[in-house]
Amino acid sequence: MTKPLYGAIEAGGTKFVCGVGSGPEAVIERTTIETTTPRATLAGTVAFFREAVERHGELAALGIASFGPIDCRPSSSSYGRITSTPKEGWRETDFVGIMREALSIPIGFDTDVNAAALAEWRWGCARGRSNCLYVTVGTGIGGGFVVNGETLKGLLHPEMGHVRVTREQGDEFGGNCPFHGSACLEGMAAGPAIEKRWGAAAHTLPPAHQAWAWEAGYLAQAIVNWVVTLSPEAIVLGGGVMQQGHLFGPIRSRVRLLLNDYIQAPEILEESASYIQAPGLGTQSGLLGALALAMDARK
Repeated sequence: MTKPLYGAIEAGGTKFVCGVGSGPEAVIERTTIETTTPRATLAGTVAFFREAVERHGELAALGIASFGPIDCRPSSSSYGRITSTPKEGWRETDFVGIMREALSIPIGFDTDVNAAALAEWRWGCARGRSNCLYVTVGTGIGGGFVVNGETLKGLLHPEMGHVRVTREQGDEFGGNCPFHGSACLEGMAAGPAIEKRWGAAAHTLPPAHQAWAWEAGYLAQAIVNWVVTLSPEAIVLGGGVMQQGHLFGPIRSRVRLLLNDYIQAPEILEESASYIQAPGLGTQSGLLGALALAMDARK
């Protein structure tokens, strides 16, 4: 019996990654579309899937893992829209409505980080755990959480990049968040904050640079808050900034220091590399998360 085909969109602020496949090891076609205006970007996205249908057959469902903020509450009158995003031109874009009208198939819709968490829980490094926290550290910072296969949503969806942090000793940077300045994690630790503070892109700074001690400190502050509020069984740190593999050790050490043995879990006390770790799916967590959303939308 032929497995059903699904469409997947990892919708980012700089690019859309679109794919078609029947499972995580069977993505048969993918493409990248630059994120420009909603009209141009979504037209290119629709064209890709229509052409894919001609080549491979009908799609059973589509999954959209989107940058945000978004309205992902099915009961809401604005469900499926990108809401208060700072991405120029995209505010109030009816993402789901446009794709549903064009393709007439079931659609799963969630944040890019919730979807990545779902993929890591289902197929990646958090497989077999009851829950999983996924945090991306790049152009922005966002977090997603999965419990028993369900992504965390409520009043809106998690906005973990905007948790409060305090200044690391000696850091006088004013912050890069237009809403919270130096008071939130994204404002102090996202890629643009690092570049603005030091006048150089994060990936060009050597491992011994002061930037990384502060980066590990800010991320550890946030992780401690998530540990004591969500009690995650696995913490996955992805995104461009976390390509600096040397960050993981200092983050684990700082988390243990800040918790001060309050949480008596061996994963923390032993600074386990299987607790705070890189994505098991590499750079594919977002796209495969969208695939998982599509699969769930068909059920």
